[in-house]
Amino acid sequence: MENFSLILAIVVVTALAFDFTNGFHDTANAMATTISTGALKPKVAVAMSAVLNLVGAFLSVEVANTISKGLVDETGIRPEVIFAALVGAILWNLLTWLVGLPSSSSHALMGGLIGATIASAGTGAVHGDVLVTKVLLPAIAAPIVAGLAAMLATRLSYTLGRKADGRAADKGYRAGQIASAGLVSLAHGTNDAQKTMGIITLALVAGGAVAPDSDPPTWVILSAGLAIALGTYLGGWRIIRTMGKGLTDLQPQQGFAAQTSAATVILASSHLGFSLSTTHSVSGAVMGAGLGRKGGVVRWSTATRMFVAWGLTLPAAALVGALAESVTGLGDWGTGVVAVFLIASSAAIWKISRREVVDASNVNEAEEPAGVITTAIAMVAPPPTGMLAEDVTTDLTATIPAPAAPPAPAAPPAAAV
Repeated sequence: MENFSLILAIVVVTALAFDFTNGFHDTANAMATTISTGALKPKVAVAMSAVLNLVGAFLSVEVANTISKGLVDETGIRPEVIFAALVGAILWNLLTWLVGLPSSSSHALMGGLIGATIASAGTGAVHGDVLVTKVLLPAIAAPIVAGLAAMLATRLSYTLGRKADGRAADKGYRAGQIASAGLVSLAHGTNDAQKTMGIITLALVAGGAVAPDSDPPTWVILSAGLAIALGTYLGGWRIIRTMGKGLTDLQPQQGFAAQTSAATVILASSHLGFSLSTTHSVSGAVMGAGLGRKGGVVRWSTATRMFVAWGLTLPAAALVGALAESVTGLGDWGTGVVAVFLIASSAAIWKISRREVVDASNVNEAEEPAGVITTAIAMVAPPPTGMLAEDVTTDLTATIPAPAAPPAPAAPPAAAV
């Protein structure tokens, strides 16, 4: 570790800052449905998720190796390139958090890394086959597979619970939802915390602190796990609101199906070394669960904004990463300028977010009205099997705006004197 220079220390600190933003940005992946259905209180949910994220960080290093050894040519990368990549990823995370959109922290990181690497060493330094097979294809497949699995699981849950007592079934599904939420949190730590481990390991190799092709050192695994756990505990309440209430209204059966399906996809991808987006997986599962219940609908206006953010993540982070690398390439003063820009931009985004605070006290307030199409479908669709009559009434009236009060009668004219 005698080669641990100042720029390398700055890169490691910045990487842990990204890991922190990844934690609060992606808390919704594990706990949004659990919070929205009332299975756990908000603060209890994020505390549980934080602990399991930390545990998950120690379960595997396959994804970390994909980042540090597979995506780019590590022999031509300088620590400044890693720093520029992290700038692009952090700013994209903060911007999408500000507007409450669940975008992929993983793709933001990889986009920043690709852009900075191309700006520094050209397109030949990016391994296109790894990008396609372990990043782009899983990005497309994950939400589809998780969505179909959640839709089928939701329909199966309602079919099997057709004759069950409604309230007893809800309690059972809430318990199952807590367990599946824990599984998603564990999977998130196994997949997402490793991406920061990989980027730090890549920086250590670039700076000569560790040998090429090394696995992440133990201190890297521990620090990355702690950073993502701390971010998770603080809770990304804006994105939790969108994921739990903005996409669809979930019942406990749907929440259980969505989380179980997403966790299965994420854990399988981690085992195979795919740098999968947990956001894509969970969002797809939530939409699939929404479509799997009779009378359930997806708010496509919110979903469309989310899809646009997904499509922009890689190129936007890559552009910022490339621009940042162009400035850091000018020397130490260029690196200082980029660092000041990152700090100032982050502070400005945080200040803007204080204008409308979203926290544990108001996270379950609906983000937007259901809309004409959602209301119409909910009115004509048959009630879902296994729901009590009062639950159905509540579900429908939640989407139908109350009629406006009639205007007050005009006052009679004053009597003539």
